[in-house]
Amino acid sequence: MANWVTGTVIDTKFWTDSLFSLVIKAPIKPFIAGQYAKLGLEIEGVRVQRAYSYVNAPSDDRLEFYFVIVPGGKLSPKLAQLKPNDTLQITDEATGFFVLDEIPECKNLWMLSTGTAIGPFLSILQEGKDLERFEKIVLLHAVRYEKDLSYLPLMKKLEQQYQGKLKIVTVVSREQCAGSLYGRVPALIEGHELENTVGLTLSPDTCHVMLCGNPEMVRDTRDTLKNSHGMVKHLRRKPGHISSEQYW
Repeated sequence: MANWVTGTVIDTKFWTDSLFSLVIKAPIKPFIAGQYAKLGLEIEGVRVQRAYSYVNAPSDDRLEFYFVIVPGGKLSPKLAQLKPNDTLQITDEATGFFVLDEIPECKNLWMLSTGTAIGPFLSILQEGKDLERFEKIVLLHAVRYEKDLSYLPLMKKLEQQYQGKLKIVTVVSREQCAGSLYGRVPALIEGHELENTVGLTLSPDTCHVMLCGNPEMVRDTRDTLKNSHGMVKHLRRKPGHISSEQYW
């Protein structure tokens, strides 16, 4: 069972009025890229806690988390008020099965995310372990507005680092902007615009898709992949082509 330990904020990054990241130091146990921890604060005498995925690689002791301020939320507005040297609580053991060990053998890996749910993929790609088995990797980040592409510089850096193995794609749904696809992920898949942009075919014979995002995106994208591409949900007892985690 995970124990609660004290973490100290060492850096804050405000990307927009509602998106921010915290970097903390804490005596946690080793975790696997793609996993999450629980963060908590004592608010009016009660510990309020939520699960958040690590953005940093497991080999990096600077623990990074990416947040959206939920209007009326109990925890996220308070986390946004933290400054360097402030403290918070974090579980010392991570959990979650949205990790590469759970992905079956395939030629190409597609990582599709919305909003703050890009975190697990950045952790996996920054760590860089167990990725040699894939010929190509696609990292997609879908947001409402271009300003919400907080980690685009890191995405571009990773794309260069992987020397042609990694292809990044950004999708913006509320405005048209250069360099990004416009619309919703399911529609871009159904109309084959995503495949045409990447230059790869989303085939159940060669691909596995990791979905991480809000419940609506996960449900609609999974349905589209099933109906238009013949891909099915991956289970340990029944291997398939789609792994998903709801994150919002």
